[in-house]
Amino acid sequence: MKKLLSAAALLLASTTFASAEGELQLFNWGDYTNPALLEKFEAETGIKVTLTDYDSNDTALSKVEAGGGGYDLVVPSANYVQIYVEKGLIQQLDLSKLPNHKNIAPEWLDVPWDPGRTFTIPWQWGSVGMAVNSDTYSGDINTSAIFLDPPEELVGKINVAPEMNDVLSLALMYVGGEACTEDTAVLKKARDVLMAAKPKWQSMDYGATPKLASNDMLASVYWNGAVFRARLQNDKVKFGYPREGFPLWMDSVALLSDAKNVDEAYQFLNFIMEPENAGLISAFARYANGISGSDEFMPADMKDAPEILIPAELQSAGHFLPTCSPKALEFYTAIWTELRK
Repeated sequence: MKKLLSAAALLLASTTFASAEGELQLFNWGDYTNPALLEKFEAETGIKVTLTDYDSNDTALSKVEAGGGGYDLVVPSANYVQIYVEKGLIQQLDLSKLPNHKNIAPEWLDVPWDPGRTFTIPWQWGSVGMAVNSDTYSGDINTSAIFLDPPEELVGKINVAPEMNDVLSLALMYVGGEACTEDTAVLKKARDVLMAAKPKWQSMDYGATPKLASNDMLASVYWNGAVFRARLQNDKVKFGYPREGFPLWMDSVALLSDAKNVDEAYQFLNFIMEPENAGLISAFARYANGISGSDEFMPADMKDAPEILIPAELQSAGHFLPTCSPKALEFYTAIWTELRK
């Protein structure tokens, strides 16, 4: 059921928001923010939002660390939140300024990467898996063999989204290991599998949705909501959940320590925790979110979408990625650097 503020709180909020004027700098993943969401926020508050895109967690972290971007809010994945906290890049939230904090679904409130949600607000969550064109390939799609030991009909037609943690975690799980392992024998197995598979790939490209829809790519390591969007344009596109193991993720919004537009940022954070507005976020990018009551504001086709509902027999194969230790990250970076040459 949609949760409502008290009449007094609503009156206060409407008075404050109606008179607000200012700006907000949002630093978020590309093709991930609903323009209608920003238009609604601007109309209700008078605050002008400037959106700047990035293409990976590492890109975002590097730019924030370098400073000078002028960003107020950033949207890191779960396994990066504690990195931001430890580096002092994001600030603890004043929950008294966020009356809609109570709308966070219980399962997304006390999470390992941010207990009690004192640093971040849920944005969207999903999984990493295999997009496959079923016209070309009719075999098992619930396996990382799609990109690590490709069937002949997909050789040279496979894309791998160049997100280091996702790709290396899939490879490690495929060879029987775990994400962020420091076991050099397992890391070498994953490295060898990746290096042997790379010549059979077509590309390492973030922008796969339109190419999957147009059959310019016939398979990809990709995110479930982006594959959902491709399938809406091409019903031959299917999404598989690797039974060997696959990453789960949640992206959350955090207030940067050097934010200049703090009051405006709090208004935006509170705004996106309204169920109707969280529904707008999901309706665009086609991922689930962490706000109770938002389901009723999502498109009907999300309720039973195979890209959203993980099959019961494969649910245990999904794992939220931990934050890697410096040693594990050093191994990751060495493998990734070699793979990207």
